[in-house]
Amino acid sequence: MSSTSGSSTLSRPIPRFASIGSPYFGIMLAVMAVVLILSNIGASKGVVLGPIVTDGGFFLFPLAYILGDVMSEVYGFKVARKAIVTSFALSVFASLCYWIIIALPGFGDDYGNAKQAAIEGALGPVPLIVLGSLLAFLAGQTINSWILVKMKARTGERTLWARLMSSSVVGEFVDTLIFCSIAASVIGITDFPTFVNYVLVGFLYKTLVEFLFVPITALVIGLIKKREPSYGVRV
Repeated sequence: MSSTSGSSTLSRPIPRFASIGSPYFGIMLAVMAVVLILSNIGASKGVVLGPIVTDGGFFLFPLAYILGDVMSEVYGFKVARKAIVTSFALSVFASLCYWIIIALPGFGDDYGNAKQAAIEGALGPVPLIVLGSLLAFLAGQTINSWILVKMKARTGERTLWARLMSSSVVGEFVDTLIFCSIAASVIGITDFPTFVNYVLVGFLYKTLVEFLFVPITALVIGLIKKREPSYGVRV
């Protein structure tokens, strides 16, 4: 029995990852942080496209998840988690800056008052959006990364498309449900049918975008793996 168990253990593929010594990780981390900050600003605006209810950050946010998939696959769960936490620390810092900007005294003329009102309207809700985004992205992206890396531990370099798609479905659902529950009231959603619309549209849209980008995501992952000198080191 021990022989069978040992044979099973030996036959399981060993997942390969890269260290973060090259510039690629830093570039992806910077892009993820910028995408997250911009999507938080955009999410403070409710958007209606016919029967669809969403927010102004809808076209940006899936990019953060795609970057998370790339980092998880190439660098592993610990590094991806570091990128998630760093991105949100920068997002919280941006929110603090918005609060200071709003609090600073402006010009007292009509133009200055109009500018102040516009800035308060645009940036004032962002801290609540960031709170919702923080909780949602931390939960959703962490689950997404964990599932992807766990599946890689079982399959090695094979079935990348399955890892990307499976992890995306679970991660996006958790993320969307948490975020919409907090952001709905901020952007003016007050009734349950509209809330359900907001959640379903967000989940289906984000998941569809990730599915459509699977070939591109896989191509980017392949290119980075080839160019990362340390890829193949177990971390």
